[in-house]
Amino acid sequence: MQDTQKLNRTSSARRVMRMLAWITVVISLQACNVLNKLSDVGGGPKLSSIENPVAQPKYRPVSLPMPNPVPPENNPNSLWRAGARAFFKDHRAKEIGDVVTVKMTLSDSATLANKTERERDDAEDTDVTNLVGLEAEFTKLLPQALVPANVVSFGNKSTTTGDGTITRSESISLTFAAVVTQILPNGALVIVGRQELKVNSELRELMVTGVIRPGDIESDNTITHEKIAEMRVAYGGRGTISNLQEPRWGTQIWDIVFPF
Repeated sequence: MQDTQKLNRTSSARRVMRMLAWITVVISLQACNVLNKLSDVGGGPKLSSIENPVAQPKYRPVSLPMPNPVPPENNPNSLWRAGARAFFKDHRAKEIGDVVTVKMTLSDSATLANKTERERDDAEDTDVTNLVGLEAEFTKLLPQALVPANVVSFGNKSTTTGDGTITRSESISLTFAAVVTQILPNGALVIVGRQELKVNSELRELMVTGVIRPGDIESDNTITHEKIAEMRVAYGGRGTISNLQEPRWGTQIWDIVFPF
């Protein structure tokens, strides 16, 4: 008994230590966030410096299923080049470091409705009226609590009803420049575009990555978003207005930890 109580106390102490360690980590992270916000007082968030996207710690080269490489055709006596839209020069992006203009016009809306109803009624009754004469022995053992005609009886009834509706509407219209960071073996181009705009202590950030085909680039070196494969778009902001819209870190921790 004492060993069991000791094990229970040890287990409880470990759980408390894990919880304290988790709270310490969260508070440390929030403290760093608070220090960053304090450094922005009076001037708002600072613009980041222009850096090579390939040199970023989180950058990962794109790897997609590729066909077998085909050697390019060589036409030494022809002035025309396959895939070119200008007779003398193709101004579209085609090499690493080239810039292409991305036109993004997203208008997305969705309405989902779901309704579920379930009803279940179970009943089970077990009688022992004849058991090679042993049914009389049951009444001797339990003369008041046992009735052979109604030994076991179970009953269960449940009803479940669920109703849910989701309505979403999004609209984004942007035109920005992206840089070619990688050329895949099949000739497709990997592009990365980043923009930062600071207005009145509020910093808006945009980042887009994806894979495009050189043939989909228009003659004015632009491409629309529906022709970008594996497109990833991140659009948000930080600053005074964003801080007001975000719950305080204590409230966020309380919402995560509070079990009810």
